[in-house]
Amino acid sequence: MRGCFQTLYLNALFTHFSDIDPLSHGCALRGWGNTLLTTLRHAEGPKGWEAIDTLIATSGSTAHPYVRSGTLLKGPTSARDIADAAHFLCVIYGHHPGLPDYAAMTSTDDALTSWMAQCAAGFAAERGYLSRLTARLGPMPSTAGQNQCEAATLAQRHALDMLGQSERRGCAFGAVLALTLDWRAIRTVLDAAAERIDLTPPTLALPSLPETVAVLDHYITPASAQERAATFGAQQLLAQHQAFWDLMKARHDARAQAELGL
Repeated sequence: MRGCFQTLYLNALFTHFSDIDPLSHGCALRGWGNTLLTTLRHAEGPKGWEAIDTLIATSGSTAHPYVRSGTLLKGPTSARDIADAAHFLCVIYGHHPGLPDYAAMTSTDDALTSWMAQCAAGFAAERGYLSRLTARLGPMPSTAGQNQCEAATLAQRHALDMLGQSERRGCAFGAVLALTLDWRAIRTVLDAAAERIDLTPPTLALPSLPETVAVLDHYITPASAQERAATFGAQQLLAQHQAFWDLMKARHDARAQAELGL
């Protein structure tokens, strides 16, 4: 079991909600990726951030098979599966300083610094939400390979912190950008968990999409070094999220097999 979890997780570290009501939890989940930013263009011509926009659509949380299948939110063990995801998200993003904080510390561009600071403040509120939510949900569901899963998740948290401290200009920004966009989908899972225990989800305080587009238009131009670095940062962040959902699916399967006595 240990080798299975480690192989699954490490492979994903280095290398989507199709049957869910698109208006549930206040979040349009169908066609989530490109509709986030490309529909908000306020000028004609190519955009330096279109590659990142496409990445969100093709490699974000809503593109993962476990999420797209509907099993997570609507399956017979969804309460347990959602609680499991919330606990592990708290391990990854419930600490300070984290990815947005490190990135905000290293930003030097005035317009970008303001946006980064807003992201860091927004995720401070999300940390509080994660803490309250996991406290109310109770302990993690018992699952085979628990120690290995926790160790792998701590390693992922460290990798994300290192990404936020990248010295390559634009890399940390791309990672935070992908996080703020993909978090809107992840928030759907957290809010589903909150609703099950009568906890009112707080308003999401991350930068709005129009604000984000304005910063992108200011900071990223097509075929620039910043575009390449930001795209790389976004790729790395989304790979971590894909690995996270791989692990959640593996834990879901392990619990199902244990119940069948396999």
